Parts: sequence; C-alpha cells; structure tokens
Amino acid sequence: MKTIKIAYYVSTAIISGMMLFIAFETLTKPEVKASMAHLGFPDYFRIELGIAKIIGAVFLWLPVRILKEFAYSGFAIMFASASLAHAVVGDPSSKVIAGIVFLAILITSYACYTKLQKTSELVTSLKK
Repeated sequence: MKTIKIAYYVSTAIISGMMLFIAFETLTKPEVKASMAHLGFPDYFRIELGIAKIIGAVFLWLPVRILKEFAYSGFAIMFASASLAHAVVGDPSSKVIAGIVFLAILITSYACYTKLQKTSELVTSLKK
C-alpha cells in the first residue's frame, strides 16, 4: 500500500508540475505560439490550452472524484493529441514520444489513484 501511495504522489506531482510549467510557457513564450501555428492550431487555442492545463493540474489534487476524472480524461486526450499532431506534421520522433511518455506517467497516476480509492472504500465498508 505504501508503494502505491508513493507511486501515486510522485506520478501525480510530475504530471501536475509539468502541466503548470508548460502552461506558463504556453501562455507567455513566443516559441510556443510559433509551434502551435506550425501544428496548424489558431492562437486562441494556445490560450485555451494553457488555461486548461492550469485547471487540470489543480483538479488532480482536489478531493473531488469527478473533477479528478475530468482532469485525467482531459490530460489523456491532450497527450495523445499532441503526439498525433507532431507525428502528422512530421516533427522529430522525440516530440511524438514525449506525449506517449507523459501519457504513461498519467496512466500510472490514475491506476494508483483507483487502487487507493478501492482500498479506501473497502476499509470504510469494513468499519460499518
């Protein structure tokens, strides 16, 4: 159980920290604006994406299950879409693989979260 908790906190911290860092860059750096244009996205999408990353990073830590689920789903779609977008425009494989790596970390966080939830529910039901 302790290993699952550690894996959950570490993987969730990596995802949320990375999302906050990338959100800041998405909202402030001209290089990201150029990269989004290279991928074929309009500039307003960059702003929406930056804000969504901040909201998702916060939602991962809130004790509200539905908000966590939305954040996990949104980030999964975001990572998969980023990998696909980079692949379609012919970017280097390192950019394609980065999204897949972060998707794997996200899946680890989610798997640990669900195991911890099931354990918590089991303990609660046994106490009744």
